[in-house]
Amino acid sequence: MRITVLAGGIGAARFLRGLLAHSPDAEVTVIGNTGDDLTLYGLRVSPDLDTVMYTLGGGNDDARGWGRADESWNALEEIRAYDSVPSWFGLGDRDIGTHLVRTAMLAEGRTLSEATAALTARWRLPVRLIPMTDDRVETHVVVEDPDSPDGRRRLHFQEYWVRHHASLPVVTVDVEGVRDATPAPGVLEAIAGADLLLLPPSNPVVSVGPILAVPGVREAVRSASAPVVGLSPIVGGAPVRGMADKLLPSIGVDTSAAGVALHFGARAGGGLLDGWLVDERDAGSVDRIREAGIAARAVPLMMTDVAATAAMADVALRLAEEVRR
Repeated sequence: MRITVLAGGIGAARFLRGLLAHSPDAEVTVIGNTGDDLTLYGLRVSPDLDTVMYTLGGGNDDARGWGRADESWNALEEIRAYDSVPSWFGLGDRDIGTHLVRTAMLAEGRTLSEATAALTARWRLPVRLIPMTDDRVETHVVVEDPDSPDGRRRLHFQEYWVRHHASLPVVTVDVEGVRDATPAPGVLEAIAGADLLLLPPSNPVVSVGPILAVPGVREAVRSASAPVVGLSPIVGGAPVRGMADKLLPSIGVDTSAAGVALHFGARAGGGLLDGWLVDERDAGSVDRIREAGIAARAVPLMMTDVAATAAMADVALRLAEEVRR
């Protein structure tokens, strides 16, 4: 089976681990979000790509959910000692090695796809990981700021999330550069050639949203012959992890399992989804989702361990088979 996954960072990486445990023989292509990418200390950082790479390669810090295991922080301590540049983003010494290699490759004229292929080769990933685009795309948020002349301030998403802990009221979200971006090599082919398309439990605004915003990607998903099944990142009216509840109102979406499903929409009505899984705590929303033309089922959606996540993947695959029939 050929499975293509539109992936953000931590939630998607953990789901992929369960998917691979359930379907070790599947040919899995992961289209990674690059809207979180940023340049720090002269280094080009791709947080979501790296989280998937480290997690599936066995080098991730599972306690934090991101970054390298057995990390040290000597370089960051030196940066902070100089007190001359912002140091709110934590790059560990091992992690910096990845960013040095990526930055050097990009400086040599290689594409992000080529750099990603070279980096993932070291980790012997059981999936093919490709960026959504080779073009420079960055997600920014406009937040309320009473100290600014117009009452607003523009921040890179990572600064909003890491530095300010999503504490500032969000006015709008803008994926800079995405309108002029083109899908990276292999992206459209992976969507068109898939037997199943999965949207794992990732932030719909800043993880899945930027991927779908790359011109041609949304249309490719909508017209794909494979079933499209998603898993809700919202459980019991709140995100399992992250700050989706801070961002969904900015795009007019209710923070609920049904709200996100309706945001993606049913393919029969011009949207993206054929099926949608919600947690058992949101079983009351199943009828509403089905009425919108999306096959829905309530099952346990907490990724407490690999076995629980594999069970989630099993239900997603079975729902896809029902939709296919």
